[in-house]
This record gives sequence, structure tokens and C-alpha cells, in this order.
Amino acid sequence: MTEPIFDHDRLDVYRLSIEYVSAAFDVSKSLSGLHRHARDQWLRAAQSIPLNIAEGNGKRSLKDRARFFDIARGSAFECAAIKDVLVASGGLDYAYSREMKLKLKRIVSMLTRMAMKFDGVGESAVDYAVAIDYEHEHRDAEHEHEREPEPSRAPEDGLRGFANGKSIVRPR
Repeated sequence: MTEPIFDHDRLDVYRLSIEYVSAAFDVSKSLSGLHRHARDQWLRAAQSIPLNIAEGNGKRSLKDRARFFDIARGSAFECAAIKDVLVASGGLDYAYSREMKLKLKRIVSMLTRMAMKFDGVGESAVDYAVAIDYEHEHRDAEHEHEREPEPSRAPEDGLRGFANGKSIVRPR
């Protein structure tokens, strides 16, 4: 990338998301026919990540910033799901998809921390939520459907446990 001009140019998550978009465009050149709809959706979602990071970083209201970082985070999850669809339909190689999903995982982790920071959630709560996100990401996906939802937890740092196996972060 070029020398930073705007504040968002200095953000590691922004630069990483631009790298991801570049890789998505490179891969998408080979997708056509039945895969063209997934390709088009993937490119829109991939572009949405840095666009929402830049727009959110330009907001003066911290709540607005957090909202745009959450939107960018959602677009990253959408990209991950589209990659799964492309792998399942034979449009994308599993090994390359996994490599790209690892980059998305870094983007999601960074955006989670940023959104929570600007949404008024304390730093200890951010660390806890990122640890929970990491724990859920690395569970054995093969047996996930057989597991019972985790019991509700209430740690001292202001978080409230789980619902249907998904972390819920709420300040007290």
C-alpha cells in the first residue's frame, strides 16, 4: 500500500482487509458459470470490509464507529461462509480457502476488539470475548452438532455467559 494519508490507512486491520480483497479478486478471476453468483456476492462482501472500516474510523461518535466495525466484521463472516459454499460446490480449493479464512479470522478478531472498545465495553471484557471467540472457533466442528449448549456463566468482569452455544457480551 501507499504512504498513509487518512487515519484508516494506518490501521493494521484496514491494510489486512485490503490484502484480503486483492486475494479475493485474484481468485475470483477463475470463477464463472455456476459459481458466478457466489463470486459476485463474495466480492461485494470482501469490499465491504475495508469500506466499512474506513467509514467507521471517520465517525466522530464512538457508538457509530463500533457499529461500522461490527458491519465490517459481519461482512468478514459472510466471506467465510461464501468460501465454504465455493469449496462445497467445487469452485475453490480447500487448502487455499483455509488460508484465506485464517486471514479473515485475524480480521474478525481485530474488528471484535475495536468494536467492543468503541462500544464502551471494558478491556478485560474484550480479552474475555476474544478468548471465547477463539475457543469456539477451534472446537471440533465435526461433533459440534452433538454438543449441548454450554451452561450460563457470569464472570466478575461484567459479562454474561452463553445462549445456544454463542457468546453474549453485555456490560453490567
